[in-house]
Amino acid sequence: MQRLEKHSSNVYAKKKSDAELFAKEIPDTPGELIEYFLDTEAQEIEFKIARLRQRLDEEFFSHLKFEIGQIRFAVSKTEDMEDRLIELEALQKALQEGTEAYDKMQADLIAAKKSLTNILTSKDIKATMVERNELNRSLLTLLDENIANAHMGNQKQAVAFMEKVRAAVLKYLMV
Repeated sequence: MQRLEKHSSNVYAKKKSDAELFAKEIPDTPGELIEYFLDTEAQEIEFKIARLRQRLDEEFFSHLKFEIGQIRFAVSKTEDMEDRLIELEALQKALQEGTEAYDKMQADLIAAKKSLTNILTSKDIKATMVERNELNRSLLTLLDENIANAHMGNQKQAVAFMEKVRAAVLKYLMV
């Protein structure tokens, strides 16, 4: 019973945490957006990068670089300014790496979706996988998601077919 209660409280805490992630107002200006990210917990940064990816554009990064430059080249610096500089540089690095990773993941996902469509609509699945080099880990992940969704929808034929395709993908990925 304690285990169930603990699980229920964990589920409640997760739902509350998820609601809090979406509840915050999204800032309008690059300066406000910088403060928004500085107030973000480390474990939430990836989620917020994905949520606000469109706003993390050239204008935003230019503003961030400008603010870093102002502090870095200030004639007299206070300890607070030094601390702010460290925070901004860390934020800049985290956001640049995070947006690059997010963009790569999106590109991989789009390529995997295209590959899966090509494979599933091909008359010769094996030839399509090998000749077009349509195989990668993202494709495997997408197949796994589709298999899980088909299981939930009780689509037994689709599950069987996609598991067969998955086995072939694994076979060729391992070679």
